[in-house]
Amino acid sequence: MADDRDGGEGARGMIYLDYQATTPLAPEARAAMLPFLDDKFGNPHSPHRLGREAAAAVEVARGQVASLLPGGGRVAFTSGATEALNWAIKGTRGPIVTVATEHAAVLDSVRAVGQAGREVRILPVDAEGLIDPEQARAAIAPGTGLVAVMLVNNEIGVIQPVEALAALAHRAGALFLCDAVQGYGRVPIPDGCDLVAISAHKVHGPKGIGALWVRDGVTLEPLLHGGGQEAPGRSGTLAPMLCAGFGAAAALIAARGEADAAHVERLWLIAARRLGPEWRINGSVERRWHGNLNVRRDGVDSARLISDLRELAFSAGSACASGSGRPSHVLKALGLSDAQARSSIRLGFGRYTSEEEIDRAATMILDAAARQRMWAA
Repeated sequence: MADDRDGGEGARGMIYLDYQATTPLAPEARAAMLPFLDDKFGNPHSPHRLGREAAAAVEVARGQVASLLPGGGRVAFTSGATEALNWAIKGTRGPIVTVATEHAAVLDSVRAVGQAGREVRILPVDAEGLIDPEQARAAIAPGTGLVAVMLVNNEIGVIQPVEALAALAHRAGALFLCDAVQGYGRVPIPDGCDLVAISAHKVHGPKGIGALWVRDGVTLEPLLHGGGQEAPGRSGTLAPMLCAGFGAAAALIAARGEADAAHVERLWLIAARRLGPEWRINGSVERRWHGNLNVRRDGVDSARLISDLRELAFSAGSACASGSGRPSHVLKALGLSDAQARSSIRLGFGRYTSEEEIDRAATMILDAAARQRMWAA
């Protein structure tokens, strides 16, 4: 059963099933943030008492966030995962290997450095959204500088073999960057990573803050120049309010991770059973995070479905590309046609989604899809 937080049905009476885009703010995270909007307003980089108090809160949050990451590294707070990924990619050197289904923050950053002269290799995926090990082994050759691979795909929930890929990278003398935005706190992050990008608002924390975990001994060129407030070289005044919220959200997911995972499994089973075999799952069924159900049905227009179901918040893919009008690059990489990609929807659910809401949402989707097919006949 969902938590007592009003996070499934929000203030507008909507059932919220877009957890890959963002998650409802945890009450515990909100409570941790509030003091820094009032009397604890100090700059954490100032030497006086208010500054030291703010700095202490930042360090507590840093430890909370780090508790879900590998040991032997440091968390550098950023404005979000996009900044963290840009920093990791642009702060390294040498040829880059990445994957066709990565987030735009990776693919666009890689293209940018490629235009500046770095060699870029983009690996394809199979129909299940997974990298072929032999192709990866051939592409990650000695001399490679960076391998960048997402742990849990934001559109289809597929889990890549990050540990094995990190080992390949290290054998080639390369660093390994893991986009763990969707997996942080849900899927173990392998120790072999050298750089890990995460985001608070995907784990019931506030928007506007993320982090880059940097393994000890790894050096990066700065992305932002200035005061160098964060030890690995990130400049800019930190917001203690956002850090505290991120820390509280991380502590909460660490404490109730098993309960959250069990709840998500129940929601997945309800949704998959209710939608039925007519809705085909996009990507691997076995190797995926079950808080992401990306499915398609022939003859369904996903954009129209979203428009018709005003009381249900769900999507057809990444929020970052929702206004482009183009079929999802992730679904296209699986080999889906434009029509199949446009008949796909993504349902994202988690801690604050109730079983009753998932059941009701499935009924709404089935009814709306049946109306579409009837009108098209």
